[in-house]
Amino acid sequence: MSKIIALANQKGGVGKTTSSINLAASLAVLEFKTLLVDADPQANSTSGIGFDPRNIKNSIYECIINQVDPHDAIQKTETPNLDLLPAHIDLVGAEIEMINLTDREYKMKAVLNMVKDEYDFIIVDCSPSLGLITINALTAADSVIIPVQCEYFALEGLGKLLNTIKIVQSRLNPQLEIEGILLTMYDVRLRLSNQVVEEVRAHFEDMVFDTIIQRNTRLSEAPSFGISVIMHDATSKGAINYLNLAREIIRKNGLVSAEATATTEIV
Repeated sequence: MSKIIALANQKGGVGKTTSSINLAASLAVLEFKTLLVDADPQANSTSGIGFDPRNIKNSIYECIINQVDPHDAIQKTETPNLDLLPAHIDLVGAEIEMINLTDREYKMKAVLNMVKDEYDFIIVDCSPSLGLITINALTAADSVIIPVQCEYFALEGLGKLLNTIKIVQSRLNPQLEIEGILLTMYDVRLRLSNQVVEEVRAHFEDMVFDTIIQRNTRLSEAPSFGISVIMHDATSKGAINYLNLAREIIRKNGLVSAEATATTEIV
């Protein structure tokens, strides 16, 4: 089984890239062959996992626009079982170049279909917009994770995103499911964080993941070293949170790995 999961929220600063990198790394550590796809022109997933976007010759852009074989663009990372399909700044222009293409919403799906059978999971980091590249990611995906930060205005814009997902489901990708809503940037000391958790869970019930991503220094530091938090400090709260999220997704999809059976709790 291969599953493509997009992480999307048009609201910036919700932990989307952090979650993409660390979920992908966690699945890889749990012995699932995983591909991280950077579909954001800012290329933060690319730099956050240890590659300089300026030195990338072939990226998701070349695959979509110039029909470059994705095998020629995929990079191996330092994390075992984790590969990267990188991005660079040219992706900004891709939306304009795609406007006149036939089947423009299916370009990323065609690219990922070429490598899908080689991976257990493909994690797509979407840009913080609801433009054509994000639509492409949702059309290619089997499911979508929506990161929501535990802060004021957390639910702002969520209705618009859910409406976009419904449109994609009805017109482009009837199989698209919501994998879950992921609560991020949780601070146990703040009453507001707890209120947001209660509000989101009351609103969306079973759609919300049990795992909550806590604010964590190691999690913030890891991208500056070009590695995931699991590689940076496997005992940190951030690493444990994302490993637990990966295990929750594995269980939800009826998969089992040697590592995925136990859940690590923070004391």
